[in-house]
Amino acid sequence: MTKRVWKKIGLVVGAVILLAAITLGIHIYWVTRPHIDPRTRYMARIDLHQPIDQTDAEKIKAWLLQQKGVDRVLVNPRWSTAVFTFTPVANVNGIVQDFKASLPYRNAVRYLPTKKQVKSACPVMH
Repeated sequence: MTKRVWKKIGLVVGAVILLAAITLGIHIYWVTRPHIDPRTRYMARIDLHQPIDQTDAEKIKAWLLQQKGVDRVLVNPRWSTAVFTFTPVANVNGIVQDFKASLPYRNAVRYLPTKKQVKSACPVMH
């Protein structure tokens, strides 16, 4: 083959690699950028700091499911915690305040991890 043919092959291969790199960069940007849509869900936890039984758990679950934006609730009587998922339209701090005001769990607090705990979490989120 002549030098000219090798030069054309090199240019085509280089162009394909460059195009693949640009496409990969666009794809990575597109899937990692923050986006909020109707399918977006967040999760919160409320620590009750007092013993509860299964009846209390059912009351807590029913109350949380009535709140705007809350769609799933799990209450663990053994650990006295309530975990729920919610859409971006929900005001989670308002939900916790209303929870303390409406139900007899005055010591309830929203669990928020420390910065150290966040750093040791999923490495993809950093």
